[in-house]
Amino acid sequence: MGRGWEGMALRMMRGRDFEFTVTGAEDVTAHCRRLSFADGGMLGATGVHPTMWVRLWFPDAGRPHQRAYTLVDPDPAGGAFGIDFALHDGPASRWASTAGVGDTIQATVQGSAFAAPDPTPARMFLVGDRASAPAIGSLLRALPDVPATVWLETQHGSDEHLPLARTGRDHHDLRFVPRENAGARLAAQVRTALPDLLGDPAEAYVWIACDTATTRDLARFVRRDLDVPKPRTHALGYWRP
Repeated sequence: MGRGWEGMALRMMRGRDFEFTVTGAEDVTAHCRRLSFADGGMLGATGVHPTMWVRLWFPDAGRPHQRAYTLVDPDPAGGAFGIDFALHDGPASRWASTAGVGDTIQATVQGSAFAAPDPTPARMFLVGDRASAPAIGSLLRALPDVPATVWLETQHGSDEHLPLARTGRDHHDLRFVPRENAGARLAAQVRTALPDLLGDPAEAYVWIACDTATTRDLARFVRRDLDVPKPRTHALGYWRP
């Protein structure tokens, strides 16, 4: 399957291509399926960082369709990782719902990066949804001694059982927010609570990754209204409604 103009653009930006092989599957929740993969040599070639993501290529009516997914529990020594797929209508979900051991998929690594906050923050404030839940989990594991307040927007009640909720850390404050009014409820809760929780903006770290409009709104609020320095924030829209 050709990759069209997107594939050409990624090659020009020195994207690196790999082939992943499915080694297992499990239903994490009623609306989330995790596939385990052998990495085709990727992790040894690229290294690993928190929130690391790859682009997977899916067939869609004879045309290439690429989506970005965060790695779950990457194991460079074993050449393995997992990826969580939300189960809804779409080419990626259709592929994931039927994929079995031995199936392969093409992938491109380009654009994923992470700069750890320096100095280490006194507290993290993480805002996301089920799409960014694997990335949030990787941040909690990368900085296990840093307490975190997490707002997780949910599409289904089962999202409250996603793995990041089982961090085993008493100093994390996990807050579930049902999605309403295109993200307005999530934005309102963060705007209301964050000013009293923030403390010294220079000692905090605010990470935001949900739908694009909500991410932009909250990023402006954090930087302009709360004066959190840009190096102490990260904001990336993960998807568009």
